[in-house]
Amino acid sequence: MSKQEEANLILRLYELRREDTMRKARDWYFRDFNPQSIADFNTALFGDHSGHLRMVVSYWDMAAALVNCGAISLELFNDTNGEHIGVFSKIEPLLGEVRAAYGPQFARNLEKLIDATPDGRKQAATARERMKAIRAELASKQKAAHQN
Repeated sequence: MSKQEEANLILRLYELRREDTMRKARDWYFRDFNPQSIADFNTALFGDHSGHLRMVVSYWDMAAALVNCGAISLELFNDTNGEHIGVFSKIEPLLGEVRAAYGPQFARNLEKLIDATPDGRKQAATARERMKAIRAELASKQKAAHQN
């Protein structure tokens, strides 16, 4: 594949992320989806945000497949994206349980991409801890605001 074709795929992926429903799904995923157990995952999967959860994970799994199959180079993809690491970080601790419940292919391409990325698992763990710290800080500020 030519560099121009790769660049066009990257731009197309970006355009898809800008679509209104996808933006809402991504907002929900990063702001409100913080599963600590398979029960939390199931609540989201079978609740009001089922479509959002499925849209975000399947989008990044599809994008990862383009990299894994050679349509986009790993270097170009990682140079132009980072959100997939955050997406993976939220589901990584539950992958075994989710796959046992829903099938072994869940987020396989995304996991393969993370594993192909230098320090990919470490980056996911760091993202998970950063998001946890941000949530704690926001909760603390909200609590302080209610006390005043």
